Amino acid sequence: MITMLCTVFLSLTLASSVYSETNSPASSPAYTAETELGDQNRVFASRGSNVTLPCRLHRQHGMSFGSVGMRIKWTKLSADESVEEDVLVSMGFHKKSYDSFQGRVHLQEADDDDASLVLSDVSLDDMGKFRCEVIDGIDDVIHEVTLEVQGSVGYSDGVVFPYSPRLGRYNLNFHDAEQACLDQDSVVASFDQLYEAWRSGMDWCNAGWLNDGSVQYPVTKPRGPCGGANARAGLRNYGQREKSKSHYDVFCFTSGLKGRLYWLVQPDKLTFTEAVQACQDDGAEIANVAQMYAAWKLNGYDRCDSGWLADGSVRYPISRPRRNCSPTEAAVRFVGFPDKKQKLFGVYCFKGQQ
Repeated sequence: MITMLCTVFLSLTLASSVYSETNSPASSPAYTAETELGDQNRVFASRGSNVTLPCRLHRQHGMSFGSVGMRIKWTKLSADESVEEDVLVSMGFHKKSYDSFQGRVHLQEADDDDASLVLSDVSLDDMGKFRCEVIDGIDDVIHEVTLEVQGSVGYSDGVVFPYSPRLGRYNLNFHDAEQACLDQDSVVASFDQLYEAWRSGMDWCNAGWLNDGSVQYPVTKPRGPCGGANARAGLRNYGQREKSKSHYDVFCFTSGLKGRLYWLVQPDKLTFTEAVQACQDDGAEIANVAQMYAAWKLNGYDRCDSGWLADGSVRYPISRPRRNCSPTEAAVRFVGFPDKKQKLFGVYCFKGQQ
């Protein structure tokens, strides 16, 4: 057995560039940055960019990187930190990445002490806490870094929205809720995201899953059916629920649009199948629910026409309340999940950036 001659210490290094909320993902290059929040280290990235999660080895002696027995392991923690998902494992020249990270991650290895992870094509599903672990046979030293995808910290460049499926209210267990959000190009919202949405005026009386497995809902105008008229405004919390057996709605989160949502002008009303084809014929795709909420909340999109969306629902966005068009409040109005063969609606399309 080879005796290791030194102890390996691990620390996170400050990234070289500076994050600014005024940066536009359409006009700015990929960027990373890191700030200290107590003992929490955070790195920020925009969707579709590349990001480096820093992890650096500071040695007391000159042992070379990748020595016999040296093992670098990166994992990603679930929101409640109960599950670790393997990201990448490296031992000497042998390296392996896993699942959705295959082909998107590698070690930076800028020098012998660099164990930083490079992640490409960042998605909303990548945000969360990553763990870097260095094992040398004697020591097991761990550091963690949280990846925030642009829009995931504050509410100004992302949007939280409630979602329930065609089957109706309270039909999603936690795993179904995760898939429902993914189907809408979004992820299950965190407590912080729902809290920021509530502070920005979100009021919704149906309970929904959050990514830590809790079930909550935001109330800004206390009333009888929503926790009681005498209760204080805030987040109503049902606590942790059984993920497989409990059924609720879900709060999803999506970041800013990378493209344009628009109403497709057509001479006639469309069935759902015709709506999908009409968007394709226009060089676009039928818009999803997340894209409509983002266009409404972040861009002020306003249109008083009911249109098909990709999940088979019919909705319309109102940012300027007026008679016959959501007269009391700005909102994305939900018409329902009509029979897809009905020829009663137009369509909202989405054209991504080229």
